Amino acid sequence: MFMLKTLNEFKVGETGQIKNVDGERRIRRRLLDMGVTPGATVLLRKKAPLGDPLEITIRGYELTLRKSEAALVSLEVKGK
Repeated sequence: MFMLKTLNEFKVGETGQIKNVDGERRIRRRLLDMGVTPGATVLLRKKAPLGDPLEITIRGYELTLRKSEAALVSLEVKGK
């Protein structure tokens, strides 16, 4: 069973595959340019104490995103 969540809803250690990247044209383009593209696998590594920013691993490197940016990324999470 698969579940759809946005990246800002992930818990530390959770992994998912990107299905969609939303957002205003400039923000969406910026995320895509950083490798946040459909089909990529993402691991949420860390969350700052107040939940912003988030550190993810994607395509073999670490990337830090604002919570507002993470909310634009929909992922498929494998259910337990």
